[in-house]
Amino acid sequence: MSVKNVENHGSKRGRGPIRIGGACGFWGDSNASTGQLLRGGGLDYITYDYLAEITLSIMARARQKSAELGYATDFVEQVLGLNLKAIAASGTKILSNAGGINPESCAAKIRAMVAAQGVDLKVAVVTGDDLIAQASAFEAAGVTEMFSGEAFPKAQKVASINAYLGAQPVVAALNAGADIVITGRCADSALTLAACMHGFGWEWDDYDRLAAGSLVGHLLECGTQVTGGNFTDWRDVPDVKKIGYPIATVYEEGSCDLSKPAGSGGLISVGTVAEQLVYEIGDPQSYLLPDVTCDFSEVRVEQKEADCVHVSGARGRVAPESLKVSATWADGFRIGLMVPYIGFEAGEKAQMLADLAVSRAESVLKKLGAPGYQEVSIEIVGAGSQIGAQPGSHDAYEEVALKIAARHADQRAAGFLLRELTGLGLSVAPGMTTFNGGRPKPSPVVRLFSFLVGQSDVSVHVSLEGQAIAFEREAGSASSVEVERADIPSAASSGEGMVEVPLIKLAYARSGDKGDKANIGVIARKPEWLPWIAATLSEAVVAQAFEQFNPGGVKRFYLPGCHALNFLIDDVLGGGGIASLRLDPQAKAYSQILLRQGVSVPQSIAQEVMQ
Repeated sequence: MSVKNVENHGSKRGRGPIRIGGACGFWGDSNASTGQLLRGGGLDYITYDYLAEITLSIMARARQKSAELGYATDFVEQVLGLNLKAIAASGTKILSNAGGINPESCAAKIRAMVAAQGVDLKVAVVTGDDLIAQASAFEAAGVTEMFSGEAFPKAQKVASINAYLGAQPVVAALNAGADIVITGRCADSALTLAACMHGFGWEWDDYDRLAAGSLVGHLLECGTQVTGGNFTDWRDVPDVKKIGYPIATVYEEGSCDLSKPAGSGGLISVGTVAEQLVYEIGDPQSYLLPDVTCDFSEVRVEQKEADCVHVSGARGRVAPESLKVSATWADGFRIGLMVPYIGFEAGEKAQMLADLAVSRAESVLKKLGAPGYQEVSIEIVGAGSQIGAQPGSHDAYEEVALKIAARHADQRAAGFLLRELTGLGLSVAPGMTTFNGGRPKPSPVVRLFSFLVGQSDVSVHVSLEGQAIAFEREAGSASSVEVERADIPSAASSGEGMVEVPLIKLAYARSGDKGDKANIGVIARKPEWLPWIAATLSEAVVAQAFEQFNPGGVKRFYLPGCHALNFLIDDVLGGGGIASLRLDPQAKAYSQILLRQGVSVPQSIAQEVMQ
């Protein structure tokens, strides 16, 4: 893999800030974002992040059906198709990993559309991340999973293998004159870092700036999640219907201002930005990316004005020598559905229905000489939408939703559970309801397998309008910076009586997943409250809060810059992604669970937060 950029055509060193819009956080995000950002004006770049590990397996199946597919088709047809002329007129450069499994096909479709609309835009492609051709070699070499140590899956079961590329090849494409750059799998933040590198001409061993640009990318990569989406204080977010997509005004030294288009809905505040800062970063002092090892522990988030937050303080070290690779593979089939139950003892009735259905399905499998289910998941939840407000006290009267799911190597065997569950409809306790529609069918279980390859072992190619761009990757030099862990300040004795209040009164929180790991970031609403939060939220207490999910272990990290704690919980998602049978396989609601935790604080703080 090589990227040596002799000339920086886009350098803006000494010419003021650049402006980058974040228009997409996942495949399925609103296609209206591009028009909104372009109408706001003044953008140098717009980035689009379409890919997750499971997205690539979906795209791989699409390419198996048609050699022309395997990319985000809506990006081509609806995003660019409706905005090409505005993009050309504005001079805004477009950077996207919408190429997925088939970036060359994606670029070809864009070029055809550019020609049809008569605009002058040059399209570049970055390839080399797709390592599916090496599946058998990885299996033969005895490659093991980087977290669990499991052996590489059988090559014929593998759907996708993609290395996370960095920013260097994207910069090479921009330097060659590209207006639109299409990639396959790259690090989520790499597109934004590439914009900063191209715009300012930063050096590849300027690690603090590389970390700062990566931080900007991390803040933009989830779209509206930084402008009020999924925010703890959701009631404070105005006009969500017209929520604005984020814009980063990046300064040459690496700090940035986060804002959104004028007149759009949503909210840019210390809370919304800090929540995205801690989202899915693991160890905040060793956030590993292809171009740099980031330290976000001293990052400061400060309100500059209404709907504008200033972010600064990222630090960096030399990049790791290896690239992370994510493979997805087929591991049988799963079936699952939701069954509402209403009335007295509804939870017990739902549990009985689930137990009976599993027992009968297992009996059928036994009679057929087939193995039982590899995994069964039964979860019962309730909210009160059917029973409403009830007079008096009827503790046993409730409404619940039973979620039942199972996994089996055989597609037909997976379907037996649904057949037996349906067959019990007239035989069990009253209160079970249904919502008419098609019955679910068994679907493939796609598991994630992560491992490392050397940066030099991945051959990356860049082309512009079909012509190869010669480049050579610049390797960083060893960094002498040592990681120093700050001590969490202890809660000082106040002499007051102590009162327990829910964590949500003291902190914001957001959670997400990293494979089978859950990440929960907790940010104190006031810096002086952090010691009291930390005194309660030990690793043991957090493990206990999620004991129903059998966590493998908990690690706690401290971010003094934004007075936050970050918790990494191992082996807690049942495999994660669509390999999991859990109701919440990506830990999206884990922060809400933790925010229930009681925290002991002095009476004066309790009075302040409970007003």
